[in-house]
Amino acid sequence: MGIIAEKLGLRIKELRENKKLTQFMLAEMINMEATNLSKIERGVQIPKEESLIKIAEALKVTVKDLFDYEHLENKEILIEKITDILKDSDIRTVKNIYKILINIQ
Repeated sequence: MGIIAEKLGLRIKELRENKKLTQFMLAEMINMEATNLSKIERGVQIPKEESLIKIAEALKVTVKDLFDYEHLENKEILIEKITDILKDSDIRTVKNIYKILINIQ
């Protein structure tokens, strides 16, 4: 499968783990074989629309949230995106972002 399947799978796994659910538990909740859920989380299989809806409902998120995986990108890409944002910002905004970063370290 492609990059979308991989990122979608990672996102589903992330959300599932945040809810302290095992693959088996989530699979039971959505009436799916755990092996199929494993394939989805590994990016080997793309879920059907019906399954996406069930997964989102079980995880108490929207289907759109399942595709919110930009933060799963690699470090270099994220640094590049942050740099682009900072280049387009005024000095006050840059200083505020700097303060935020210092405080979350």
